[in-house]
Amino acid sequence: MAKKDPSEFTVEEKLKSLYQLQTILTEIDKIKILRGELPLEVKDLEDEIVGLGTRIENITNDIKKVRENIVAFNEEMEQAKRLIEKYTEDQNNVRNNREFDLLNKEIEYNRLVIEHDEKKINDAKNSERLKNDELEKTKTQLEERTKDLELKKSELDEIIAETKAEEEKLREQARNLELTIESRLLASFKRIRKNSRNGLGIVYVERDACAGCFSKIPPQRQMDIRMRKKIIVCENCGRIMIDPELAGIKQEQPAEAAAPKKRSIRRKSAE
Repeated sequence: MAKKDPSEFTVEEKLKSLYQLQTILTEIDKIKILRGELPLEVKDLEDEIVGLGTRIENITNDIKKVRENIVAFNEEMEQAKRLIEKYTEDQNNVRNNREFDLLNKEIEYNRLVIEHDEKKINDAKNSERLKNDELEKTKTQLEERTKDLELKKSELDEIIAETKAEEEKLREQARNLELTIESRLLASFKRIRKNSRNGLGIVYVERDACAGCFSKIPPQRQMDIRMRKKIIVCENCGRIMIDPELAGIKQEQPAEAAAPKKRSIRRKSAE
């Protein structure tokens, strides 16, 4: 027998299927609540660990560059020292004062180069020391966060293992049920559910009010909901409404008012 097209279902059948889907999805939401914030905590820790790894890499590269600069400054200093020795020796063989003064200026210049390089080397060594301290702190942070991640993942895996079979079963039921619901109605239901704080996209009338937002529902609108002839949404929160009977909810009936007592009429005896 060919399957009935979802668009051919009556409004009552559509509402019943939607409420069954809502019931299944609520059970899945309860499983997610059981996991709590663990998935988000795991994700945050994973992101933080990636960030710390990048930071360690950057600091390591910075230290490498500082050391390369120190080597370059030392080489420049050695070159300046050699030039000073050469120019000092050359001064012994000058032919006039002009050549002597020129060599003296070169000597003074290279002495300034040495002073400048010594300052740069000291600054670089201080920078290297600070970066090494930062590197050790970051490595310690990485080690601590890695341990935290392992612990959180262990907790999450344990909860997932306990609820996996039940969740898969519920998700399979939800997928099968979605095939029986008209695509446009299903999309509308999912949109309402997504925008709902408690994840309820369809609710029943409870004590003359919407069970989702608790807004009062006029009697005529309640009658329309009980008729099940069209899809009706709450005017306040936009959730789809059904009557309690269709949802399988038995509501307490108000106690019947006690029958008024008959007033006895005492006839006056004839005088």
